[in-house]
Amino acid sequence: MKPYIREKSTFTFDEIPEDTCFEAGYLVTVNAGWRSVTPYVDTEKCIGCSQCYLYCPDGVISMEGKTPVLDYDFCKGCGICSKICPRHAIEMR
Repeated sequence: MKPYIREKSTFTFDEIPEDTCFEAGYLVTVNAGWRSVTPYVDTEKCIGCSQCYLYCPDGVISMEGKTPVLDYDFCKGCGICSKICPRHAIEMR
């Protein structure tokens, strides 16, 4: 998305962004270590509903089959995955 598109009232389809961000986001460097809590998945409780994957604001959760896998290098420890889990399978420690 081009920065000036917000000020324009009409635009062409070529100017509409194809992705959610027009530049590299903030997940280009490893977490600096400021995270105070870390999510841990209890695979016994997890039902594979993918809600944690869908709601993670930084996209650090991927699904391998029906099991969520977290990329701790980029996780900021916000706890949204833990709050959204219907089975409380993700615990913040």
